[in-house]
Amino acid sequence: MSKKSKKKSNFGAYFQILLWMIVGGVCGFLFIKYSENYLADAKLSIKLLSVVAMVICLYASMIFNLIVHEAGHLIFGLMTGYKFGSFRIFNLMLLKADGKLKLKRLSIAGTGGQCIMCPPDIVDGKMPVVLYNLGGSIINLFFGAVFLLVAILCKHIPVLFIVSVIFSLVGFVTALMNGIPLSTDIINNDGYNAISLRKDPLAMRSFWVQLKTTEQIAKGARLKDLPKEWFIIPTDEEMKNSMVSALGVFACNKLMDEGKFEEADNLMAHFLEIESGIVGLHRFLMVCDRIYVEAIGQCRVDVIEKMMSPEQTRFMKQMKSFPSVIRTEYVYALLCEKNHAKADGIMAFFEKMGKKYPYPQDIESERELMEIAKEKYFSKNA
Repeated sequence: MSKKSKKKSNFGAYFQILLWMIVGGVCGFLFIKYSENYLADAKLSIKLLSVVAMVICLYASMIFNLIVHEAGHLIFGLMTGYKFGSFRIFNLMLLKADGKLKLKRLSIAGTGGQCIMCPPDIVDGKMPVVLYNLGGSIINLFFGAVFLLVAILCKHIPVLFIVSVIFSLVGFVTALMNGIPLSTDIINNDGYNAISLRKDPLAMRSFWVQLKTTEQIAKGARLKDLPKEWFIIPTDEEMKNSMVSALGVFACNKLMDEGKFEEADNLMAHFLEIESGIVGLHRFLMVCDRIYVEAIGQCRVDVIEKMMSPEQTRFMKQMKSFPSVIRTEYVYALLCEKNHAKADGIMAFFEKMGKKYPYPQDIESERELMEIAKEKYFSKNA
C-alpha cells in the first residue's frame, strides 16, 4: 500500500474512532445527569443495572441503524431500477437464487452488513448510482431526525428521552461514517464509492460488472464462464480509481478460475506493486491467491513466509470462514508444513462451511484448487 493510500486509510479509521468516542462521551454525560437526578439515593445494584441498560440500548441502536442502513440501499435501489440480489446483516444473508429466497451465512471483514442489488442496464454510458450508494445514509439521517424529534417532545420523560437521544445520535453518526467519503484499511465507504463512480465512466462500468457478476454467480455461473469482455484489464493510471481497480481484481480472479495461475500471479504481483485504489479486502485476498500459486509451484517457504505478514495473518483470522482463505490455509498446511492430518481437518471445516455458503460455484472452484494441491502432495510423497 502506498503512503498516500495509507494516510487516507488512517484518516478514515481515526475519523470513525472519533465519532464513536463522541457517542460514548454523550452516553456517559447522559448517564451522569440521569444518576444525579434520579439515582442519587438508589442502591448500587440499581445503578449497575442502569449502566447495563444503557449499554444494551447503545448496542440496540447500532443494530437498528445497521438494519435500516442496508434497507436504505434496498429501497433507493428499487426506486432507481435495481432488483433484489441479497441482504446481509452480520453473517446472516438472505439471497435470491433460482427465483427463490434462501438463508445463507457469509461474513466479510470490515462490513456489518451489505445489500447487493442486480443492476439496470447502462444507457449512454450512465446508470443510476448515487441514490443506491447513499440510500443507507439518507435513511439513517431520516431516523436520526425522527428520534431527535421524539427526544425533544419527550424531554420530561427521562428514560424515553435518553433512549431517543442515543438512537438519534447513532443514526447521525452512522450516516456520517458512510456518507462522508472515507477509505479504511479494508474497504471504502458508500460516499467514497459514489464519488469514484461520478468521476469516471470506466468506474461506472466496473460497478456494473461487479454487480452483474454477483448476479450471474447467484444464478449458477462461475467466473470462467462469464464474458471475457467484462474483465478488461485497466491501465496502471486507471487502477488508481478504487472502483476501477476492482475490475483488475476480478480479472485476476477469472484467471485463477480458468487455471491460468502463472498469468494470474504475474498480474497480481504487478497490481500489488503499483500505486492503486485496490481496497484492503481485495489486496489481502490477492495475497492468498499468490500464496496458493507459489505453494503449488516452486513452493519456496521463505517467499511464502514473507507474504504471510502480520497484517495478512490477522486478516486471515478475521476471514477464517471465507473459502479462499480456508483454501490457502489448507495448501499451506499440506505443501509447506507437510502436515496431512492438519490439512484434512481444514478440508473438513471447508466442507462444513460450504454447506451454508451462499455461492456453491465458489465452493466448487475452491475445491478444484485444493484437489490440485492434493495431487501435487501425493505425487511428491508417493
